[in-house]
This record gives sequence, structure tokens and C-alpha cells, in this order.
Amino acid sequence: MGESTGKFEMFNNRLSKVWKHFSKSARRQQIACFRFYDHDLPEFPFAIEYLDGVVHAAEYKRRHGMEDDEHATWLEACKNIIAQIVEISPDLVYMKIRQRKAGRQGQYEKFDELKVEKIVQENGISFILNLTDYLDTGLFLDHRLTREMVKKECEGKKVLNLFCYTGSFSVYAASGGAAEVVSVDMSKTYINWAKRNMQFNKLYDDKKHFFIHDDVLEWMKDIPKNYFDIIVCDPPTFSNSKRMEGNFDVQRDHVALIKQLLKGCTETGTIYFSNNLRNFQIEREQIPALTVKDITAATTPFDFQGRLFRKCYLIEK
Repeated sequence: MGESTGKFEMFNNRLSKVWKHFSKSARRQQIACFRFYDHDLPEFPFAIEYLDGVVHAAEYKRRHGMEDDEHATWLEACKNIIAQIVEISPDLVYMKIRQRKAGRQGQYEKFDELKVEKIVQENGISFILNLTDYLDTGLFLDHRLTREMVKKECEGKKVLNLFCYTGSFSVYAASGGAAEVVSVDMSKTYINWAKRNMQFNKLYDDKKHFFIHDDVLEWMKDIPKNYFDIIVCDPPTFSNSKRMEGNFDVQRDHVALIKQLLKGCTETGTIYFSNNLRNFQIEREQIPALTVKDITAATTPFDFQGRLFRKCYLIEK
């Protein structure tokens, strides 16, 4: 018990330190949603995010050696420590177990049907989060700066958002005055969620904003040629969904994918391409583009510096 108490004290101390640091930076930058802990201690493998008054804490699944009852007690103790540090009720700390799955379809799996939703703000734009039912809440905080970057380039432009998830890039594009925004995703749940986000911000125009439920890779075979000014593409690392023919591996298949994206771009088109493969290497010499620029550092927010595996590239035709 003494060893366990010591470890909880270690977690408490670490959490207190990072919360103080990140919450101060967030207040200064007027950011309501940020990550403040990410697997900092091996014994406490959580990704913990503050979401404007509530906390979402996802435990990375690992062999912890605890029985189910013991693990539940441990989880409850962690929840109470988080609540105490952040100074909120434990009822406002939402805990999940984040099990790594082969393929992106794991992201679509439901944990629950509680539908606890919360509206949060990011750069003056509202997003609907679901705190209980899915692996992720509906907003990937690590792309906060990328979204703002895209928004600044969107006025009067035609924008394509592939693997759009809940449409955060689409909403940013619409708020930036895009002439047209096309959003494509394999999940009907997320396409509907993306449309709700657009509607909630009072931006939705059915003549300008199109939400397409389809296998992105299949849809891209008929991508309109030389049509889009800006394409945002954040594919899965690996996917073998039942709706796809064969499978997709981002390292193996990214060159073919980017070549298709370039076909869909206007002559002065821009592609924002990102992925979460830890050791991803872009095959620059294979990509027939004027510019392939690594913008990972420029798009990494303060709360993800030194703890982010995703890569981001700006590709200009």
C-alpha cells in the first residue's frame, strides 16, 4: 500500500506541475481547450485534456497486472486526483480506456449511449463534443494552429476536407469565407456530426457546403480535375475497413494518394497533408509538386510541443 501511495503522490505532483504551467499558458492565449498531460509517467499512461470546465482522460491500454476491481479502484483514485488538481467535481472528469486498434474503424466504435455533449469554443468557433460515447471527443486539439492557418487562406476558395472526421477544418474554412467546402468521410456518424457543427455555427449553406458519406479512397478515383484550391487530408495510419477494397498503409500508399490529390488541385492549389505515423518518412522525390514543406513545427501548439508524433506538410502544385 505504501508503494501505491507513493506512486499516487508522484502522479499528484506531476499533474500539479503541468496543470499550473499549461493552464497559465492557455489563459494567456485565451485557449479554452488544451492537453496538459500525455503519458508523462509510465505508471499513469493517460492523455488528459481540459475542455472548458470538464476533463477528458483517456488511459492507454497496457498490461497493468491489476484485477478488474483493483483497476476500477485505481482509476477512481486517479479521477479524484485529477479533479482535485483542476478544481472541478469528479463527476466532470470523463475517463476512457484508449485501446490501440489495427485500422481506423476503432475510432468509430461506440463505448456508450450516454450522449453527454458539450459546446466548446476555439478561436471564436463552436464545436460540439461528445464526452462519453466515442474514443475521441470530436476535436483533435493538436491541429488548432493548422486550422487557423487554413482559415486564413480560404476566402473565395474551393476547399476539400478528406477523412474529415467531425468537420473542424470544414467549419474553419466556411468561417474564413470559402466559396465551397466539400467534406468526405467513411463514417455516417461523423459526417452528420460535421454537418451539425456547421449548422451550430450558423454557417451552413446547402449550395456551398457538401457532406459526402463515402470511402474516401474510392471517392477520390473520380475527384474533379484541377478543381480545388485547398485540400486538407489527414488519412489514417492504417485502414482495412469492410467498405474498402484491400487495405491502406500511409507509409506505403502516401505517394499514390498525394498524386491523386494533386490531380484535384488547381494550378495554384495547396495541400495540407498530415498523419500520425510515428516514424513516417515522406518520399519527396516521388511527389511531382513544386513545394513539399514540412510544417510540423509551425503547426504544433504549445500544449503538444515535444510530445507529438504527427507530421504535417504543405504541398504546392
